[in-house]
Formats: sequence, C-alpha cells, structure tokens
Amino acid sequence: MALRFDTSFDPAYGQGVDVAPGVQRVTARNPSPFTFHGTNSYVVGRDTLAVIDPGPDDEAHLETLLDVIAGRPVSHIFVSHTHRDHSPLAARLKERTGAKVLAEGPHRPARPLHLRETNALDASADTAFVPDIALPDGELVSGDGWAIRTVLTPGHTANHAAFALEGTGILFSADHVMGWATSIVAPPDGAMADYMASLDKLIERGDRLLLPGHGGPVTAPRAFMRGLKTHRKMRERAILERIRAGDRTIPDMVKAIYRDTDPRLHGAAGLSVLAHLEDLVARGVVATEASPAMDGIFTPGR
Repeated sequence: MALRFDTSFDPAYGQGVDVAPGVQRVTARNPSPFTFHGTNSYVVGRDTLAVIDPGPDDEAHLETLLDVIAGRPVSHIFVSHTHRDHSPLAARLKERTGAKVLAEGPHRPARPLHLRETNALDASADTAFVPDIALPDGELVSGDGWAIRTVLTPGHTANHAAFALEGTGILFSADHVMGWATSIVAPPDGAMADYMASLDKLIERGDRLLLPGHGGPVTAPRAFMRGLKTHRKMRERAILERIRAGDRTIPDMVKAIYRDTDPRLHGAAGLSVLAHLEDLVARGVVATEASPAMDGIFTPGR
C-alpha cells in the first residue's frame, strides 16, 4: 500500500479518552515537531490498573493521570523506552501510587560512541531511569483483568519495547510505529538494522490495532507497517542514488532528499541518513574510511 499518514488527531488535553474497552488515552501537552501533539499515556484496566508510558515530568499531566485513575489502585507502570517524553514521570507516579515500574532496562546506546563522536541526542535521554523490574522479550505480566506481554522492538532506541494486551489484538507500539509520521532512528541511540528487524517482527504478529506513543491509532497495522518498510527501502535507494550521483557527505544528501521537509527536522534527517549508511556500510554496499560518521565521506561500495 502507499504509505499515508494520519494527522487528524484531537489530543483532548486534560482528560482521558476511551480508545478500546478498558483502555484510556491521556495525551501530555508537550507538542513539538518530534512529539506531534504530545506523548500518549495509556491507563489499562477497570479496577486495579496499569499505566503505559507515564510521559514527561509535567505536573499538569501527572494530575490528569491521577484524575483518570480516580483513586483506583495502580499495580504496574510500563515504560516503552527512556526518552524524556516517555519515562521521567514514572518516578513521581510511583510515589503517588506505589506501583512497580517495568521496562527493558536503563538507557543505553545501540553501539558505543566512536572516537571523537558526540551523541546529538544526549539531551533527549532519561539517563536517570532505572526500572524496578527488567522485562525480557515475551514476558507476560498479569494484572486485575488484564495481561500485558512485552515485545522487545529495538531500533528507535536500544531498549525500546512494545506491549501487547493479551487476548485483544491490541499492541501499544510506542515510538516504533506511529500513524502520523515515521519513527526517528538516530545513531548511536538507534540502529536501522534493528529497527527493520523489529518492524518485521511486528508485521508477523498480526495485531489488529496499534496504540502509539504519539498520535492516533493505527487501524490496519500490517498494511501500514509494510508501507513503512517500503518507505525505508525507498529512502535507502534515494541515499544510494545520491552517492552514485556524486554526493559524498550527509549534509549534501539531506539537502537533496529532504528538500520538502521542515528545516527544523533536517538535523534528525541527517541522523536518519547516518542510520541508513551504517547499515549500508555493514552490508558492503557503501564504503567510508573508519566508522560511518556525520562528517564522513561516503562512496559506492565494491
């Protein structure tokens, strides 16, 4: 299918929105070019609850979550990954509810930093986050009338996880799959080969509904994710075409490939191109001296 993004989303700030039986969405008021209208938190259950992705450390969002929780016990707080728009509020929500915090693990890059490399995304990482319980792939956590299975999906970050609501066909896809835009895959925190493998993993699952970390639901997940895969392959081909046409640097490639993209996103676009180039160099399709880097020179492979 042709990839069509859905930007018709009402964040309904300050309230809970029913998105599935026993699931309410609460959107934080942290809009940006990277977060769309804001981060989605989800409250799961009817009596004893789970919260998925508590969100940024924001007092108004905490109070809205507590209003939606409405005095009911919260047993578990699930965190999909350690970006500052998803995980920091976990600590304060735990203080207010006594719930355990569960995630794949603390923040870490997908690979070590190269010599003289700096991490452009350091400011977005919640490096203080440590879960009470580390979740391996496939772990099933049962609560009061609900069960949530961990589906590890590295790519956007090394510790990214999606969460499946067992028996419903619903997957909380966080930032791996979103209906409004593609996910940012930016080294060293993210890795394109990991992202594509995780995308294949989700396609094979056959879930009927995705509830993402930003924006509205994805109602035809398999077709949409196949479209995402095609989009990434087209981006890869565009990068190869630019290299064969004589472009040697990431800024030159971004200027040509992303000419219709909001200039505020060109930095992220450059990191996305680097993610593709890391994968292409590993496969021998593109060559560069030393390790792929933002200031590297890239040529066609042998």
